[in-house]
This record gives sequence, structure tokens and C-alpha cells, in this order.
Amino acid sequence: MRPADWWSIEILDAEHAVTSAEAWRDAYAQTLAESAVTNGAVSWKWFAYDWGVVLEVAFPDERAWQHWRSLPGTQAALDAVPDPLSGLLVHRGHGGASGSYVPRAPRIAPGAGHEALPEPVPPAELLGPLQTVGPVVTARPLTG
Repeated sequence: MRPADWWSIEILDAEHAVTSAEAWRDAYAQTLAESAVTNGAVSWKWFAYDWGVVLEVAFPDERAWQHWRSLPGTQAALDAVPDPLSGLLVHRGHGGASGSYVPRAPRIAPGAGHEALPEPVPPAELLGPLQTVGPVVTARPLTG
């Protein structure tokens, strides 16, 4: 079975908007999910964050995604986001705070093959005897 092609639609809250991203989701969630499924989506999920909402939708291929994205109903919903200039992000992959998947490099297991790092050399040993530059000033109490 071929893996799904995931896409994310992130809707950000607008600072001076009449509606929030969550209110936008409440208005368009059913329509978007229904049209996605009837146009070939294999999965979809909504996520709510304190900065907005994310719709993650998976299609079998990019062509199916492009078809759904160009539907008038999908276009109308995306045109109605609270901040149409900077509050709509559409990109491939999972969205929100997750970022793209990057596998971690394997860690070296602790064992006998490890050696402790050398102790750092104190600065006094590196610099030699302390030398002063200029006169030494000593604070004296004020006498009246």
C-alpha cells in the first residue's frame, strides 16, 4: 500500500479580527471534511492550539490534493479565514508545532568503551602568577 500524501492547512488567529480561528473551524469543519472525503481523502484530523487551528488532510497523491484544493467550496472556506493576508499557511506534511519529521541520530550506548573527558585546566595555571595592570586602588572611609 502506498503511503498517504499529508497536507496541512494552518489558520492563525488574527489580532484585530471579528472571528477567531476556532470560530472559523466551527463554521467550516464539516464542509471541508465532507468534501475532502468525497474527493478522495484517506484521512483528516483537526488540531487546536492557542495560536489557531490546523487541518491535516491526507490524499493518495498530489493530484487528488490539487483537485480538492481547487474546489469552489474549499476556496471559499480558505478565503474566509480570520486573517486572509498572513493567517493562512498551506504546506505539505504535518503542521502546527510538529514540524517535519526528522529521525534522531542514534545515541552511543553508555558502556566500558567510554572514557571520561579530561578535567579543565584552572585559569590561574594557564596565566601564571597574577599581575596587576595600573595602580591598585583601595577604598577608604570618608572622614568628616
